[in-house]
Amino acid sequence: MSANYVNSLYQLTIRVKTPILDFIMEPKMDNEKRVALVTGVTGAIGKAIARRISENRKYEIVILCRNKEKAKKAINDIAQATGNSNVRYELADISRCSSIKAASERWSGPLHVLINGAGVTPPRRQETPEGIELQFATNVLGYFWTIQSFLEYLRIGSPSRVINIASYWAGELDISDLEFKRRRYSNSQAYRQSKQANRMLTVAFAERLRSYGITVNACHPGDVNSRLSNNLGFGGHENPDEGARTPVWLAMNPIGQQVTGKYFEYMREVRCIFGENREAVEELFQVCMRY
Repeated sequence: MSANYVNSLYQLTIRVKTPILDFIMEPKMDNEKRVALVTGVTGAIGKAIARRISENRKYEIVILCRNKEKAKKAINDIAQATGNSNVRYELADISRCSSIKAASERWSGPLHVLINGAGVTPPRRQETPEGIELQFATNVLGYFWTIQSFLEYLRIGSPSRVINIASYWAGELDISDLEFKRRRYSNSQAYRQSKQANRMLTVAFAERLRSYGITVNACHPGDVNSRLSNNLGFGGHENPDEGARTPVWLAMNPIGQQVTGKYFEYMREVRCIFGENREAVEELFQVCMRY
């Protein structure tokens, strides 16, 4: 499969808009293996998500990770904890479009579940080798590029689903200064902006992909004490398994295939005012397309 073919397919999706599906997709056969791709697995919540899904032997888990040694440790830990040997890794730097595309070109076969969970909260402004502010590149464009690059495989696996890890701590998005070139950089402000963007882009992708039987939903994973939250100056009163509960529920429960373009907290759908501003949603989508 060529990169040009994936790009052509994706360009088709941004032109197609159809009414909301008024039916529930027929479930896969019980004996059919399902494949889940998860990013951010070297973090506390991401690892818990991958492990919880891996507890179901019908799932093959693939983690997307840039560090080979950390990836090996993560898949070994998950396999030992669950007894599921169908766990493997693909190397990719989520902050770099070319790296994600290269990983997608190595892929073959269907993809049934994509969970975007990679995130960073650097205390000082940093840039990728391509000159993009690191938090925006990882937390926002990384989600965008991963959906884009793996779209064909999600279509092959349809009905399939995408879950974007967002947050209830979202806001302050400035469409004119997404990379903090004008504003003074604050890692907490950049994080809140990125989580608002995740929720907005969830709506944009949901509208474009529903005709293919692909649902796209976002969720808050809970208040977990993690390296990411510590970088923001917070602790957390929930453990990683509690944080994984809602993402795993959306990944494996029928609800995750029955609704699209929604935002969830603690396994409940919650109104998202950011996604309701369709003009801003479309503007952000088009800005991300230019990257």
